[in-house]
Amino acid sequence: MNNQTTFTPERRIAMLIDGDNAQHSLLKQMFEEASRYGDVTIRRAYGDWTEPNLANWRPVMLAHAIQPIQQWRYTTGKNATDSALIIDAMDILYSGTVQGFCIVSSDSDYTRLCTRIRESGLFVMGIGRNKTPEAFINACNIFVYLENLIQSAEIKAPATVKKTATITKSSDAKTPAEPKTIAKTPPMAKSEPSQKDLLNLLQRAFDIAIQDDEGWVHLGPLGSALQRIEPSFDSRTYGFRSLSLLVKSLSKQVEVKGAKKTGASTIYVRMKDLS
Repeated sequence: MNNQTTFTPERRIAMLIDGDNAQHSLLKQMFEEASRYGDVTIRRAYGDWTEPNLANWRPVMLAHAIQPIQQWRYTTGKNATDSALIIDAMDILYSGTVQGFCIVSSDSDYTRLCTRIRESGLFVMGIGRNKTPEAFINACNIFVYLENLIQSAEIKAPATVKKTATITKSSDAKTPAEPKTIAKTPPMAKSEPSQKDLLNLLQRAFDIAIQDDEGWVHLGPLGSALQRIEPSFDSRTYGFRSLSLLVKSLSKQVEVKGAKKTGASTIYVRMKDLS
């Protein structure tokens, strides 16, 4: 049985981007993330491309072969982009040409769309800010925070960094510069989950994952169980680039055996009895 949270060659994905609610500068990272779960065959971005605030989208859409879908703003204060994206998504769903969707937005208006797609047995991935409403996150199989796709130093607006660098360069040579302070920006806009929350999530995942007679669970199925329980689970949220590094950091609560070699992982984990 294929694991729906990993890449499968036969899974074709439609990536639909809400241009009014996404960040064009992260498009490359978003495509790389979506490509982990399948082949992105349909690439569309929705918005009123006559608006000056969307002008920066043009070069990145050309570079990534994205089809821009023009949607006029018929009424002030109303967002017609949502409706256009949802209509297209349903047309694609009924066409049967894809096995999954990637919706790029932080807007809760897409919650029902995601649940409807999942009801049809298709994979749904979401990409958005960590402020995305929980209902939208939980409607997806996988939800990835944009903050986890970029280096912490890149979260600050480029103009702010450049301005600071210019002041440092033009200052008196006798005054010591402190460039390191520019890069120390928290990767998340809100506080990270506590270790207690993480351990609770791990325990719940262990409870539903397949264990052997001694309570060991293979790392792959454990990761799948974590994302079934919490679609937004991502080891990068906790400061680790992989799940194996995350569980190894919890040596007081989690046992780890095996190693990750070229090809399939042989890592197994189990919760320690702390009673």
